Formats: sequence, C-alpha cells, structure tokens
Amino acid sequence: MDLEQLKYPIGRYKAPESITDAMISQWISEIEQLPASLSEVVKGLTDSQLATPYRDGGWTVRQTVHHIADSHINAYCRFKLALTEDRPTIKPYIESRWAELEDGRNALVESSLMLVEAVHKRWLILLRALQPADFKRTYIHPEYGKEFLLQYLAGLYAWHGKHHVAQIRSLRERMKW
Repeated sequence: MDLEQLKYPIGRYKAPESITDAMISQWISEIEQLPASLSEVVKGLTDSQLATPYRDGGWTVRQTVHHIADSHINAYCRFKLALTEDRPTIKPYIESRWAELEDGRNALVESSLMLVEAVHKRWLILLRALQPADFKRTYIHPEYGKEFLLQYLAGLYAWHGKHHVAQIRSLRERMKW
C-alpha cells in the first residue's frame, strides 16, 4: 500500500460542484453515524495497539481518536459562529501540535469517544433545525484566506469522520487485530 492510500484510505475530500439538499441530508446522517463507527473501530484495542501509528510517521490510533474530538468540537463551534455572526473569521489551530499535547498523546480514548458522542448529539440538533438558506452561511478561514459555505463543511466533516475511521480500520486489517 502506498503512502497516499495509507493517508487517505477513502480518498481525499472532493466537494461536488453542486450540492443538493439530499446530499446535505446524507452528510448529516453520516455525521450521526460517526460516534458509533468510531467506538466500534477502537473496541477491544489494547494500550499498545492504541499507541500504534496508523502509518509510519502518522498519529497513533489514540491521537487520531483525540484529533476527531478536537476537530469536531471546533467544527461545531464554527458552525454556530457562522449561524450567529456575519461572515466571521474563525480561529485556526495547529492540529499537529494539539495531537502532541499530553491529552492527545496519553488520555484514555474513552474520554474522546464521550466527547464525540456528546458534541454530535448537540451538532445534530443544530444541523437538523437548519433551513436550506442557513447552509449558505459562511465563515472565513484565515489560514486559507477564503470563505467556506456551511454546506461544503457539512460534506467535509462527514468525510473527515469516515476518513479517520478508515485509517484505523485499515491499520487493524493490516495488523490482523
């Protein structure tokens, strides 16, 4: 398996040229499924297995689980900012540095599994209450110097969860765990 396949087992995110309400609905369903999928993919792993990188030079399974929690908490907050402010500029964070902090390297994965479950419960209430026009709201990401539509971000975060679950699943398959 080459490096690209190890990094992106389901492929890189590619937003559709045109986003429909049906696509958004599907993405919301995928966001809803993430907590269960994530819990299932790490179920039964030992501390040693959780400390294994999903690829050479990559994050450990533990760091990946904590990253998902960090990322989706930020995503939820960014959605709320875009819905309550006019084109807010969000605060980026350096994901790789967050992953190297003590809680990213050594906290029990159960803490992040609970966080993902809780934030997704709240996020789903919010997402399901939105009208189509709400998904046209935006925020500005200063790191990229551009504006992002919430409809694009719904697809991105649906992909994001599946992407990291696939990295862990791929490792489990390769290691025969």
